Amino acid sequence: MCVVFDITSEASFTSCSRWIDRVRTHCNGLQVPGVLVGNKSDLWSRREVDAAAAQAWAQSHGLEYHETSAKEIGQCEAPFLSLARAFLSLYQDQTQIIQSLV
Repeated sequence: MCVVFDITSEASFTSCSRWIDRVRTHCNGLQVPGVLVGNKSDLWSRREVDAAAAQAWAQSHGLEYHETSAKEIGQCEAPFLSLARAFLSLYQDQTQIIQSLV
């Protein structure tokens, strides 16, 4: 899952909990890799959400944290690379489990 919030809006950050709960409710206990993305890093002077607080919140929910700027195309690939690595790791873990059963 990729949960994105606006770093210039505390309200958008607060909504992240609700979105994660909704996703996890529909996953029936399956592990879902995810990232928390703080967007609009180009608007750092209007920041309402502290990067350290967002990082700590992400870690407490088992997510990696990234900040991006869609406007400036800054670090936009990083969250997707994190998700790809997480899914690869899950795949490798499942493959090892299956191979151990054979």
